Amino acid sequence: MTTFKEMLYETPKDRLEKENHRKAIRAWTMYDWANSVFATTIMAAVLPVYYSSVASANLKPAEATSNWAFTTTIALVLVAILSPILGAMADFTGAKKRFFTTFVFLGVTGTALLFLVSTGDWLLASFFYILGSIGFSGANVFYDSFLPHIARPDEIDQVSARGYAMGYLGGGLMLAVNLGMILFAPENLTEMMSRLSFLMVSVWWLIFTIPLWRNVKEPTRRIQPGEENFNPIQASFRRLINTFKDIKKYRELMKFIVAFWLYNNGIGTIIFMATIYGTELGFSSTTTIGTLLMVQFVAIPFSFLFGWLGKKIGTKRSILISIFIYALIAIGGYFLMQEWHFWVLGFAVATVQGGSQALSRSLFGRMLPKSKSAEFYGFFSVSEKIAGTVGPLLFGLVSRLMGNSRLSIVSLIIFFILGGLLLYFVRENDAIAIAEQEEIALA
Repeated sequence: MTTFKEMLYETPKDRLEKENHRKAIRAWTMYDWANSVFATTIMAAVLPVYYSSVASANLKPAEATSNWAFTTTIALVLVAILSPILGAMADFTGAKKRFFTTFVFLGVTGTALLFLVSTGDWLLASFFYILGSIGFSGANVFYDSFLPHIARPDEIDQVSARGYAMGYLGGGLMLAVNLGMILFAPENLTEMMSRLSFLMVSVWWLIFTIPLWRNVKEPTRRIQPGEENFNPIQASFRRLINTFKDIKKYRELMKFIVAFWLYNNGIGTIIFMATIYGTELGFSSTTTIGTLLMVQFVAIPFSFLFGWLGKKIGTKRSILISIFIYALIAIGGYFLMQEWHFWVLGFAVATVQGGSQALSRSLFGRMLPKSKSAEFYGFFSVSEKIAGTVGPLLFGLVSRLMGNSRLSIVSLIIFFILGGLLLYFVRENDAIAIAEQEEIALA
């Protein structure tokens, strides 16, 4: 907060820089508001049901489910392969915003084209969803990479948390509107309302990305010695090779990536499997969908709370608290018997979901060299995508072997224990010092 004495000595240039800084942060957090509608309406709630009941109406239910699984896996694998390569290329060319824009338009276009999907068009739906998902995930790599450039070290936790809070609010509002359109429409208009919801998501995503385009500047380009005559493709692979060669140098950063991969496996599986787990236990769709909506809105104040907590007791400690709570949630999942239990557990998830992810993003941003932010957030993205597949696989295997999913939910505790232990031993100050030295050397 600016003191009265500081205000007296502020020059017009200082005031302009502060205002531009505030604008950049507001614009950056607004993109979470913009793109989270894809995560809620397209990935989590409306499209999976539409894909199964309308686009795959001419298939057996098991075929529809497996096709959807293959579709999501293809999208995840493509993003996992492309993210580090494109990230390194964007760092070298100084074109993070251009790469970001390309992926945003790909995502928006793929989402809008879902409007064309009708009865039996499951292959078309898969193709458009893959386009949208690649756009969504690819843009997030470059969006995240802006964070260490626009936020000062003393505010990075709060800025990241504010972004997640905005995402929960925007995603929750759009999901509520879309579900209202579908549930209260006459039966003969239900399909059209679903298709319109896809179009609404694409328009919302595009419009609310405009502030970032206008107010977040392209970070300063810094090339490494010996790269002066390289083309972007050569440079990107050279950077990736050098990163792996210098793996000992980035030991603490890589340790964090593995820790994040472990505990995020547990988090991701709880998010992805909660609805179907509740359905298996015989809970109504009102409870499962209602809890999903509740989580969106309850997570908002708790995201801000964890941002504050990170400043008070430290980012790593705050993440460890959230992991401990998640472990308790996994244990609690075994004892679910009644619908109100599901609501209570959903509330518990909401208290830590945004905070754990926001602080993980900001801690990572603090430990990486800014000149390689897109490259390293590419690795961060890969970790997230793999986390979206291994956890559900374990969940499914345990469920198949045991005949029900109660032990599956408890089995997730292994991810929280291992991830928390590894995170505890990450020396973040060492990683920050290395990142600062690297930036000084390139200055």
